[in-house]
Amino acid sequence: MEDSASLIGFYERAYSHHGPEADRYARWRALSAVGKAEHVVELCARAGVEPASTLDIGCGDGALLAELGRRGFGGSLAGTEISEPAAEIARRAVPQAQITTFDGERLPAAERSYDLGILSHVLEHVPEPAALLTEAARVCGAVFFEVPLEDNISARRASKRAHAQQIGHLHQLARGDALAIASQARLAVAAELQDPLPLEVHRFFAESSAARVAARAKWAVRAGTDRVAPGLARRAFTLHYAALCLPRGA
Repeated sequence: MEDSASLIGFYERAYSHHGPEADRYARWRALSAVGKAEHVVELCARAGVEPASTLDIGCGDGALLAELGRRGFGGSLAGTEISEPAAEIARRAVPQAQITTFDGERLPAAERSYDLGILSHVLEHVPEPAALLTEAARVCGAVFFEVPLEDNISARRASKRAHAQQIGHLHQLARGDALAIASQARLAVAAELQDPLPLEVHRFFAESSAARVAARAKWAVRAGTDRVAPGLARRAFTLHYAALCLPRGA
């Protein structure tokens, strides 16, 4: 419980800021939610999952739920958060969704309460990712998760490691790690993808012409390498990995 209390405190502080910087990160989360929603919709389609109810676990400020709602996807929407400030923002952003808080370990729902559970950029933040994924599988018929793949050459740089710690990443995962976490939760991956992220994401924090040129070059190299040699891209750069999981034998 000490780990959970520490995690809750971290995100309570993160979502309690106000002012221009907080607004900027809200725009960043909204932009990121577009790609995340695309991943959810694509993998559900590939796995034949058509949810009538969806729970976003670790829903943050509700950006992903809002994007899914705009697309008319997911049926009845709900979210749960460890941070009450974030949950309150999500309630205002997605009034049609039921937003609750939880302790980071046990979800306040009965077995198979939802058709689809989502953990988008959550597992790398929690002390025991397999345990939380197992809990999601208890409550949801299918489970989607997305994580950054940070076990690579670029992410091993001191500046990148420091940034990952600053934003609360407890694990630097490879694709094999993500698959092992799913297996520990007794889930089978029905569909998966990796994403080098679109140009607009790479350019978001670029404030000068030189920075925008560098961001475009970074995007071009990552996207090109991912297209022709996805395994090499994973070893060299940080990509995002998403998987739609079903209970084993389903």
